[in-house]
Order: sequence, then structure tokens, then C-alpha cells
Amino acid sequence: MSEDLRDEVEALNSIYGEGCLTPSEDQDETSASASATYILQLPGDESSSLRLQFPASYPAEPPAVLGTQHSSGGRKGAGARDLGAFREALGTVFQPGSVCLFDAVEEFARRMEEEGEREGKQQQHEGEEDEDEGEGSSAERGERTVDGGQADFSAMTPPPWTLSEVVVENKSTFVARVARVTSPAEAKLFLQHLLWSDRRIRSATHNITAWRIRGPGAASYQDSDDDGEDAAGGRLLRLLQLMGTWDVMVVVTRWYGGVKLGPRRFALINGVARDALVRAGMGDGGGKDKDGEKKKGR
Repeated sequence: MSEDLRDEVEALNSIYGEGCLTPSEDQDETSASASATYILQLPGDESSSLRLQFPASYPAEPPAVLGTQHSSGGRKGAGARDLGAFREALGTVFQPGSVCLFDAVEEFARRMEEEGEREGKQQQHEGEEDEDEGEGSSAERGERTVDGGQADFSAMTPPPWTLSEVVVENKSTFVARVARVTSPAEAKLFLQHLLWSDRRIRSATHNITAWRIRGPGAASYQDSDDDGEDAAGGRLLRLLQLMGTWDVMVVVTRWYGGVKLGPRRFALINGVARDALVRAGMGDGGGKDKDGEKKKGR
């Protein structure tokens, strides 16, 4: 197994749970140069598992999706649906030389979420006549209170997150998300929607956040949250300042792997955050703010 594939297996199992990506029982390990066959359990309570074959040259070449291992939930046609959707997702995200499985799984999940939303809207339309008979609790409808108001997350368009590369070190996994925001209320809404919509993120050890927003006139808003990782939020905010980014929020998720990293963890947290910011085209990365003034260390 190549080091790239080993790291990807560890990352996928850290994020989606043990058993997400496992070697096939008929794995041929007689040759170090041989291709590797794995079983990928797709995310979702009713999703299928697929057989993937990684060539020895991976990630220079993409894995082959051999077929369905187990179909999802007993639904007719679900296995073929998942197989087709994942193949399309893989083809969309693969770039030669870059590991792609995490991005492919996320793209698959996004497509399934969109399909679920379409089905939900259709069912809602068909059941509008029964709406007054029992609406259920706000939690059941996907509603949450944000700054004193109600937000219906089930009807909300998902925030346009840009993801960093997944980084694994000593069994801890780090990934960052960034999005443009226009107010502190929107930043809080985006964070709550992320936690509501993704139980992997919700169950992570830490979700460290920071945002930096220019308001009307001379007003500006900057804030951060360590989420239990002492001093990490302030360091993220400092990174936003050094990169000269405004109207942006960053969320760094860490799944702790049982091995303490010491101060090294801060470099990893800021590293994935910077990667996501650069991928999103935010900030010049040169330590200057938008007015061209060099930021000075304090």
C-alpha cells in the first residue's frame, strides 16, 4: 500500500467511522506493486457499499469502481443509483497526482443531499393538504434558533463551503472549510447549519472557528471560538488578519486520534485553514491586508 493510500484510508475512517474504507477479503497482497481492492461504505444510513480497485500508480491514476458490494436499504435500484452517482462524482473531482477519495465521497454526499431535497419538496407539495393536522416540533422540521430568530435548516440552501485537503498526523485528522459571510449572524447561521447537516462534523473532537467581517461604515467584526482546543481560535483569527481576508469565516474540524500532538497541532490547524482560503481565492497569502499595509507582529 502506498503512503498516499494509507493516509487516505486513515482519514476516511477517522471522519466517516471505522469500516468506511476497508481492504477486500480477497485482497491480493503478494506483490507490493499490485493493485489494491477496497470496500467503500458510502455515507448515509441507506447508502450502498462499493468495490474500488486502486492501481499501484494511485494517485497518478484514479481508482476503478468495480461495482456494488451491498445495495442500500433494500430499495429497488438503489445500488445502481449509488454506483452511477459515485462514478460521476469521482470523475468530477479526480486530478492526476492528487488523492481524490475524500472529495469524491463529499461530492457523492452533496449529490444525494440535492436528490433528497428534491424528493422532500415533491413530498411536501403532495402533502400540503395535511399540513395543518400536525406540524411537529421545530427540531423535527430542521429549525433552530439563531440570534433570537428561527432558521429552517431543512429549507436552507447549504452554505458554499470550500474544503481544504484532508491532513492526517499521528491518527488525528484535520480539514478546514471556508465561506464568504456578510455579518456575524450569517457566520453563526452557517456554522449551525454545518453542525445540523453533518453528524460527522457534529461529533468531531473540535470545530474551531473564526470570522472577520467588514460592516457598514467603519464597523468591523472579528471573533473566534476554540471549541475546547485552547488558543486555536485566536490563532485562526490571526491567520485571517495576516492574509488580509475580510468577509470570510473558517471552520477547522479535528478528529482526535489518541496521540497528543503538542504545539504541532496549531501548525496543522492553521495549515489546513490557509489551504482552504487559497483554494477559495481568498486573501493574497502574503501577509498584507486589502489596503496594502503590511501587518506587523505584536
